[in-house]
Amino acid sequence: MKVLLVGGGGREHALAWALHRDDPTLEIVAAPGNPGIAELARCVPVKGTDLPALLALAESERVDLTIVGPEAPLAEGIVDRFRERGLPIFGPTRAAAAIETSKRFAKQLMLDARVPTAHATFHTEPASAKAAASALGAPVVVKASGLAAGKGVSVCASIEEAERAIDAMLTEHAFGAAGTEVLVEEFMEGEELSLFALTDGRRAATLVAAQDHKRLLEGDRGPNTGGMGAYAPVSLRSGALAADALADEARRTIIEPTLDALAAHGTPFTGLLYAGLMVTRDGLRVVEFNCRFGDPETQVVLPLTASPLLPLLLEIGGGGTLSLEGEIDAEGAGVTTVLAAAGYPGATRGGDEIRIPERLPSGVRVFHAGTARDASGRLVTAGGRVLAVTAVADDIESAHAASVAAAEAIEFSGKQFRRDIGWRELARRARAS
Repeated sequence: MKVLLVGGGGREHALAWALHRDDPTLEIVAAPGNPGIAELARCVPVKGTDLPALLALAESERVDLTIVGPEAPLAEGIVDRFRERGLPIFGPTRAAAAIETSKRFAKQLMLDARVPTAHATFHTEPASAKAAASALGAPVVVKASGLAAGKGVSVCASIEEAERAIDAMLTEHAFGAAGTEVLVEEFMEGEELSLFALTDGRRAATLVAAQDHKRLLEGDRGPNTGGMGAYAPVSLRSGALAADALADEARRTIIEPTLDALAAHGTPFTGLLYAGLMVTRDGLRVVEFNCRFGDPETQVVLPLTASPLLPLLLEIGGGGTLSLEGEIDAEGAGVTTVLAAAGYPGATRGGDEIRIPERLPSGVRVFHAGTARDASGRLVTAGGRVLAVTAVADDIESAHAASVAAAEAIEFSGKQFRRDIGWRELARRARAS
């Protein structure tokens, strides 16, 4: 069997690793891949946004399934193009991907379907956006409506900070076309969860819930990033709702109503629906939806997943009915620590040599994200988030210690990382002991 994997980041490396774990005989072709993926797959120099070249590659390679990692090809309609040619592909159509690519579409869909979420208004003019922020009061959230690589959200502690965020998006065009419209949204208090749901458009199976850390610095300080790490599982409660019931509650009140609403809208969703959730005193509420596997959550969720992933992806990608419904089994605890390049999340420096020890703590896997090989074959930095260091153990304390130890052992100039990934969970367990 042969699979085409589209993308070249840490998420795709984790997907390649999981696929290889499920079936060591599987042939994986990655476009474009990265040096880590190259240890598991044959990488070809085709960009993930070059849809004609990807289509030609899938046909020439006669792949049994194409799996799309990043959101950009989905937003451009890669699934539509492949299905027109009768090629199995895992992911949503361009219209269904609007659940991520248009926050206006997603918010209206949720409101119409009575899916719990925050109140928000939409603006293209700075004056009206600032008036809305003032009316809501601080803290308040300002979001770019379009795709902004996970960085188009500002949680503002003051109205002055909100006004600066609005000006950055609408006047200074910090996020380009993604920020030509903004949402001014009420602040929701609580902790966030990331929940992945594999779906054929009707049935859904969820993976273990994770929590990521968006801020650059320890203690959740500093600028927002695409994600500095993640951990799973999460032992949160929502009011009287026990932690182990959160996934069931999310499927009943959020995932299933959203899938029904998308189907009723004429845009049935297949693939991976990512629900970013806030666990509040009043229950679960949606922060955002994504139309693909999350990054860096994938790097911690997949190593914990006990059931084979490949058969489910084949069922969905081939247009079949998902054979599994409910929660997919997971084992152990995991912590992923992201190593970022100098300058991240701003302009980053590339070309710094990376040195990864040959021996790392037991249960540790290093997923490549922004890496490359230079002319002499050295492994060097080539992006903002460089590596994701995932440790799996019997408990979160052991996983955290192993992830931090491995992150410290890996060397490159300007390395940035957080030593407190999973700090809320560690604190909860310390209080309980």
